[in-house]
Amino acid sequence: MNDPLGATRHSLHAVAELVLAGPQHRRTGTIRLLVSPGGFRPLKHPELRVDGVDLVVGQTRLAITGRSCAELAAAAGVDVGAPRGLYDDGSGAEPDEVLHVDPEPARWLADCWAAGDAALRRVVPSEQPILWPEHFDVGVFVDGIGYGVSPGDAFLPEPYAYLTPRSPRTGAYWNAPFGVARPMRELDRADPDAVYAFFTQARDRADTDPAA
Repeated sequence: MNDPLGATRHSLHAVAELVLAGPQHRRTGTIRLLVSPGGFRPLKHPELRVDGVDLVVGQTRLAITGRSCAELAAAAGVDVGAPRGLYDDGSGAEPDEVLHVDPEPARWLADCWAAGDAALRRVVPSEQPILWPEHFDVGVFVDGIGYGVSPGDAFLPEPYAYLTPRSPRTGAYWNAPFGVARPMRELDRADPDAVYAFFTQARDRADTDPAA
């Protein structure tokens, strides 16, 4: 494939929305997902998780590649579909779309989410980092500041850490329309300490740099 990272991100995002978050929301009212070893899982329900290239259902591992969200949901015993009426963005995936997850990009995305989760727990220990199914980023929002790690998107098509300040700041440091972003490959290849250092530096600069 020409873009294995993009294809893997899209397919994992589809599973997160249509197989995990949507069924969870219809049953419990929450769309929240959590970072877990090798991938992610729902906060409450269903008892499923993504680990690497597989959807794990109890003791059974289902390869995501070559299957659709509809097939995975049927095998897992849940109703396929994204959360309804909550947001207009998302993966854009259809239930019958055939998915493809490449092992190396899947591992890289999982490493980035895990590093982000660990760093967020240090920088804001009172908050539970959430993997949001809309933009597929793990983040927290505290005191008007948003911290997070994105797997990549239209702004930057690779994983990156970001901080959104309370109000816009000015200067070359603030390199994104929402604040500041730094590719995870530049943060010691997703080292949690480097991600934590980025968050704390950006938070300090958000308090001292000139307003836009």
